[in-house]
Amino acid sequence: MNSKKCLLLSLVTLLTVSCATNPLTGRKSLNLVSNAQLLPSSFQQYQQVLSSNKIITGTAQAKQVEEVGNRIKKAAENYYRSIGQSSALDGYQWQFVLIDDPKMINAWCMPGGKVAVYSGILPICKDDTGLAVVLGHEIAHALAGHGAEKISQSYISEIGGQVLGGVTNNQALRQAINQYYPVASGITLLKYGRKQESDADEMGLYIMALAGYDPRQAPLFWQRMIDATGSSDTPEFLSTHPNPENRIADINKIMSKALQYYQSYKAN
Repeated sequence: MNSKKCLLLSLVTLLTVSCATNPLTGRKSLNLVSNAQLLPSSFQQYQQVLSSNKIITGTAQAKQVEEVGNRIKKAAENYYRSIGQSSALDGYQWQFVLIDDPKMINAWCMPGGKVAVYSGILPICKDDTGLAVVLGHEIAHALAGHGAEKISQSYISEIGGQVLGGVTNNQALRQAINQYYPVASGITLLKYGRKQESDADEMGLYIMALAGYDPRQAPLFWQRMIDATGSSDTPEFLSTHPNPENRIADINKIMSKALQYYQSYKAN
């Protein structure tokens, strides 16, 4: 077997054995990146964001972000422990900060549990449960490995080209990681596809329910988002997300399952 065929066979094998499954939604994704490889870069970029923005501390809103975030984090950890997958969170260093930017309607979670909420989204959240919708969604991106999936896709594209050219490059994975963690004007630019966004909507809904937040408030939050932003000025938080009306419809379709998680929390 010549070298190109060997490389192609290796690539096919790699794709076959490197699927990850979201334990709450069942969605399968490509994951070639370990926490040990990914998280140091993620944490470094997070610190750059903190150093280039004004962080609000010691206020009721800052405390709210920390308390809601930690409650959802605890629910996620408990769930992963209950299904014997605690190791999936190895290396996580949870942190929840509020960034002072009233015009920015945004929030995000870096791989490894590094979360930022911009003050501009809080009036739309309105209360703890609205904030739980946002944080559940963003934390779900990290838990579901969507960042690792994007990087893995880029890596496969790179080594796929090398297979065709009969060349390998050991720096391809590092380049893929660096590609997806640029920072501009203090805002991380990692973008997710619509399938990943829908996956985060579903997983986030279940996580907030597991944390004891009423999932029936999620459609109301998304409607407030639509009312506050309109269709002509899409905020960063919604830039790659599904159509807002479709999102609400999809959330309502899975509400019965989310309510089961919510009732389970209330029963304990």
